Amino acid sequence: MPRYELEGQVAIVTGAGRGIGRAIALRLAREGATVVTSDIDGEAARSVSEEVLSVGGRSIPTVVDVSDRAQVVAAVEQATGAFGRLDIMVNNAGVLALASAIEVTEKEWDRHMSVNAKGVLFCSQVAASRMIDQGRGGRIVTIVSTAGRLPSSGSTPAAAYVASKHAAMGLVKQMALELAPHGVLMNAVFPGIVDTEMVRSLQADISERSGESFTAVRERFRDLIPLGRYQTPEEVAGMVAFLASSDAGSSVGQVFDLNGGIAFW
Repeated sequence: MPRYELEGQVAIVTGAGRGIGRAIALRLAREGATVVTSDIDGEAARSVSEEVLSVGGRSIPTVVDVSDRAQVVAAVEQATGAFGRLDIMVNNAGVLALASAIEVTEKEWDRHMSVNAKGVLFCSQVAASRMIDQGRGGRIVTIVSTAGRLPSSGSTPAAAYVASKHAAMGLVKQMALELAPHGVLMNAVFPGIVDTEMVRSLQADISERSGESFTAVRERFRDLIPLGRYQTPEEVAGMVAFLASSDAGSSVGQVFDLNGGIAFW
């Protein structure tokens, strides 16, 4: 496993309680970073923080609703109060629900925009301000989605998700341009179909709606991937570790794809 020399650095990972976020927290810890595990589910955040400690890392958990700026500020203050600095912010928290553009409710629309777009804004704003004040630069990595460039298919309509991820990607590009002169580098990762609890829940929903078996839905999703397999949370974590490192010292406002060949840009 490559070493990205993150010793001495402090990272916050949102949505760290499961899936991709958990894998990112553990990978950054193995690369030497101190990791603050942030999640709206406090018990999940604590569990992953304990995993980080078990592999020899340093960690504390924080309970954070990323759509609430005051909670984001409190998490950053807790992290810097405990460890003295903040070097890496990973915007991973997100929500996903199926609904076409015609069917989506205002409540679901607002929920997606609050978490997937406004949450990225708040976390990036607060983290960048702290990094600029520290005068050492930093890294902000946002987990977006191929939905940040493409619409979802007719069999899996997710209008609010797609719109919120497009908004997040636009914000990454704009903030990257603004923050680069301060040495704060902001980039995005576009995972493909990653085998996580969120994806399995989506597949179960499709199965229930269509009458198709869960296994058949799983196979159909897999067949969409030219690589012939689901992506793993650990693969996403590896890309985040790279972007957090000095090896990505000239990457600004870029998208790094991990989609197994589903789409080319």
